[in-house]
Amino acid sequence: MASNVLIRDYVPLSEAIYYAPRGRLRLYGLAAYLSQHYLQPTDHLIGVIGAEGSGKSTIIKGLFPGLELTNDDDGINMPTSRAFSFDPDDQFCGHTFHIDMRYEMAFHQIHEIVEVVKEILHAKRRIVIEHFDLLYSHLGYNAQILFVIGEDMRVYRPNVFGPSPIKLREMALSTLKYRLMAHTAEDIVGKILQDDYGYKPDKLHSELHHGFVIRFDHLPDINIEEVEKKAREIIASGVRVEPGESDHVLFNGVPFHCTGKRCHVKNTKEIENFRLLKSYKYNPLTKSYGLVGIIGEEIETAEMEEELPPAQSEDFEDSEEPGDKWIGIGPFVGKMHFKS
Repeated sequence: MASNVLIRDYVPLSEAIYYAPRGRLRLYGLAAYLSQHYLQPTDHLIGVIGAEGSGKSTIIKGLFPGLELTNDDDGINMPTSRAFSFDPDDQFCGHTFHIDMRYEMAFHQIHEIVEVVKEILHAKRRIVIEHFDLLYSHLGYNAQILFVIGEDMRVYRPNVFGPSPIKLREMALSTLKYRLMAHTAEDIVGKILQDDYGYKPDKLHSELHHGFVIRFDHLPDINIEEVEKKAREIIASGVRVEPGESDHVLFNGVPFHCTGKRCHVKNTKEIENFRLLKSYKYNPLTKSYGLVGIIGEEIETAEMEEELPPAQSEDFEDSEEPGDKWIGIGPFVGKMHFKS
């Protein structure tokens, strides 16, 4: 018996939340994962929401490799989207199109954009709308799936009850500042580690709520308090932060390797309450050490220390390093490294 149920009806997604990486390659990896797990062949209207510099274009490139983007930051700026030359009778004109609403509204009236979008959807082609919140009220209906990037990366499959793309944009804008602060602080610490300690900036990084983690394969010979002091001095001095050439960000004109060069505050004074945890977080499974940086309210540090007890390490006694102390927390016994 034939069924009228669409493939997407089998996906009971309401909301999925992920850390929003700050490097291009990490964003590509996340986008590929999201594409594999959430996109369906029947998704023809796809909305992307986020502020300038949040990584929307990178996410779109990761979701749809090979898709030509208008107003591409890394390529040649196309005068307008190919969607406006769409011919439903031309079977070779393409299947997936991209429209950057903020860009296209400088060249087209909103009703023209709405007509093009509806024509593409009627022909059962796919269209990706960047800044979908600007089109939503004029189009009259929501996207089939929404990708929203602010401090974190969120995926929604809306229904007639929402969520509203306009509200989602407000949320993304209000939280993005923490991601920008954390990324700039992360690169400042990375530059100090490179210049003063000889550590290369390509050490493994990972995301954290209101912060970052720089991981090392071996216990680093680093004075954490000294690094924190130097970083705070740089932050307080009001260093100008700008995107540079290729994969570099500029600190007062001095380049530093960074694959997310637009995802920064404009001045280091915008970073709020930066600090480093004074002990490395040791992961006995990967045998790696994490240097943790935090921005924002002090409660973040307290929660971090309380919610990350040492893992059971009975099977990892051979990994003990000088300075390790064994700590008992309830039924768990583990060790944490303290470095003065």
